[in-house]
Amino acid sequence: MMPVKHEGPRGSSGLEAVCFGALNMDRLYKVDRIAGADEESWIVGFTESPGGSAANTAVGLARLGVRTGYIGKVAKDRDGTLLLEAFRREGVDTGGIVISESGRSGVVMGYVDLKGERALYVDPGVNDLLDFDEVKVEYAAGAEVLHLTSFIGDRSFEAQKRLVEALSDVKVTLDPGALYARRGFEELRPIITRCYALLPNEAELRLLTGARGYVEGSRIIMDEGVKVVAVKLGERGCYVTDGTEEHLIGPYTVDVVDTTGAGDAFNAGFLYGLVRGKPLKMCGLLGNYTASRCITKMGARNGLPRLRELPQNLR
Repeated sequence: MMPVKHEGPRGSSGLEAVCFGALNMDRLYKVDRIAGADEESWIVGFTESPGGSAANTAVGLARLGVRTGYIGKVAKDRDGTLLLEAFRREGVDTGGIVISESGRSGVVMGYVDLKGERALYVDPGVNDLLDFDEVKVEYAAGAEVLHLTSFIGDRSFEAQKRLVEALSDVKVTLDPGALYARRGFEELRPIITRCYALLPNEAELRLLTGARGYVEGSRIIMDEGVKVVAVKLGERGCYVTDGTEEHLIGPYTVDVVDTTGAGDAFNAGFLYGLVRGKPLKMCGLLGNYTASRCITKMGARNGLPRLRELPQNLR
């Protein structure tokens, strides 16, 4: 195993939420249209910014005043340096991030059309080389919430499963993304059965449960012990339930610039509500609002709101 070091001091340091997932530099190309096989399009704009699903959620939480830390891995390269610097600027604790002395940091190449739809290509780099023995259990143990998102490779996935097994008093939340949803429920069972909240989109829930509708799919998930399910429905808003109450919550209407990171932004708003003890419906409203702000700007983080920017009734 290549030599590594941790980015900062160990221990939770009073963290309320810890996010655990891939860290990537997003290179987003605005294109006239997303080309198919043997087709051509042209580039009309370009942005580069730090990303990664759990990382975007961590920044969203920090902007909302939640004391947030991160578990992940970067290389000792330009992209790794930029990823760490971005966290520091946002106030995200980097004490759980491992720096590899070799390899390359993760990169996502994204193509966003004029309607805001996108196609993404992932080069995971050292994201997929994180082993459990590099993860400090005590870093997450003091948090209220441990939020997980997907990796491509098995080593980091196994590290997540073992961390979940090692924690007993932390609320585990999971956004499976398409990558984990395609693994299927049985492979994800060790994590899902320990989840307090599952935050899939409609297609991911269908992949996990085989259910045609999100109401039925949510019930199947809750039968496995999950307490809360929040299903992201895109332009239709979200559906949230805890088995006792359920709410179909409409979206906020905005001009869409880029849908990159919308689900991550929803997670930030929803988890902010969870950490602050908000009612279930309010958590859904917060998720919809943060997602609506995100998609008004290019990139996954530029539109994420700060606490002072939330409507008074959502704070």
